[in-house]
Amino acid sequence: METYVDVYVSTDGEKTSVIYDILLRLGFKPALGNHDFVYDWEKIVTIAEVVSLADKVQEELKGSGAFLQFTTDR
Repeated sequence: METYVDVYVSTDGEKTSVIYDILLRLGFKPALGNHDFVYDWEKIVTIAEVVSLADKVQEELKGSGAFLQFTTDR
């Protein structure tokens, strides 16, 4: 399974490069095309695991001014 993140940044928030570095540190890889980043689970996961990952990303980016959209595909 894969979880995709689309990131929308604010001109009043954190620099895009900082948000990029945080997502890389959390295990995301940059993606070109329909989504900005992808997290490859390398297995089938539960909704609870996806929510936990989203919580972790949200906590790390708190105060950054970034808006996030998560999509998970099997």
